Amino acid sequence: MFNKVTDLLRESLRSKELDKYLELFPNNMGSSGYDPWGFNIKGIENTFYLGKLLYENFFRVEAYGLENIPKEGRVLIVPNHSGQLPLDGVLTGYALLTNPYAPRIPKAMVEKFFPTVPFVGNWLNSVGSVVGDPYNCEKLLEKEEAILVFPEGVRGSGKLFKDRYKLQRFGNGFMHLAMKHDTPIVPVGIVGCEESIISFADIKPLAKFLGVPYFPLALPIILPTKVYIHFGKPLHFENDIYNEREVKTRVNIIKDEIKQLIELGLSKRKSIF
Repeated sequence: MFNKVTDLLRESLRSKELDKYLELFPNNMGSSGYDPWGFNIKGIENTFYLGKLLYENFFRVEAYGLENIPKEGRVLIVPNHSGQLPLDGVLTGYALLTNPYAPRIPKAMVEKFFPTVPFVGNWLNSVGSVVGDPYNCEKLLEKEEAILVFPEGVRGSGKLFKDRYKLQRFGNGFMHLAMKHDTPIVPVGIVGCEESIISFADIKPLAKFLGVPYFPLALPIILPTKVYIHFGKPLHFENDIYNEREVKTRVNIIKDEIKQLIELGLSKRKSIF
């Protein structure tokens, strides 16, 4: 009885806008309604309204370049990372889902510790987040998915306020996969999330004790900063090099593109709010 009431309530609240996007995005799920990583439509339905509130009302996001996202087929979407919490991933994911040119639901590569947090792991899986290891990413590329990758990892998300908009070291893994699987890379510059949670220090002993990559000393609030997201043009790289130094050179090309997109976002805003 309770499940029937819940289903009726969900149907009454379900947005026609969401239906429009769900009908258009490439559906790579099996007959069970789940993909092998736990993603399912109900997970998106239950999260859509929160994403809409954050995107349209709280952060008042302006997204540019969404026409650069391929309508179908594999693609790596590579933004800068920041903000202590994965708000940048949520906002980018919502922009892609509601993309008027080609709605996509990206599969986001997340740090290994996130799925270990009670309740958080199941929710992340249900909305398309996957532990960010090369095996998972490779399998998703083989399924022609759009994949959201943050090459800075926790080096980016955990950086301090004084280091805002300073890109941290990028891993090379995403470039290896892009070359191997003939996958375009769309660089993304996000401005605004760096100031949403102001962190002054990383309490490393406490982080080690708790088994998390960082433990920020931060203001205990999320600020309603104005967010700009710029999606660059897709870049293609041939699978014709094997020297890690040459791979790093190509990674730095993506890094430089993201820097330019960040500068573009910074030039648009008049204040952080």
